[in-house]
Amino acid sequence: MIKVGDRIPSVKLKHKTPDGIKDITTDEIFKGKKVVLFALPGAFTPTCSAKHLPGFVQRVGELKAKGVDTIACLSVNDAFVMDAWGKDQHVDGKVLMLADGNGDFTRAVGLEMDGTGYGMGKRSRRYALVAQDGVVKTLNVENPGAFEVSSAEAILKAL
Repeated sequence: MIKVGDRIPSVKLKHKTPDGIKDITTDEIFKGKKVVLFALPGAFTPTCSAKHLPGFVQRVGELKAKGVDTIACLSVNDAFVMDAWGKDQHVDGKVLMLADGNGDFTRAVGLEMDGTGYGMGKRSRRYALVAQDGVVKTLNVENPGAFEVSSAEAILKAL
């Protein structure tokens, strides 16, 4: 599993832009920036929709005031689902909605969970990290079923 002091692996992700689905690399996202990345098991799932994503959307101003350049949400879903979820949650460009459709990034950071018992397949564990110029400075990984250390509030305290 990735840890504090490690460099974010170079992986290609997808996101929906006004021009359609586009590739975006982790190098583009993290290089020269302070980034908060939070990941979750799935778009439109209960905790993710009721607490995790909304907390970051509501606290964008506070995070930016602490020097954060980019706030990104990642899930093992496709870019169309992430875009639809972002619209449903009124993200309005405040959070970069990243699709890790094949789980490449999730596996590269060692934070995959097996949700096959719930009909979800391989997904991301719930976590949040802060990276400066691609180096992990804070990593808060949740225990299965928990939502305590990866919230926007917990990341604000870590900043």
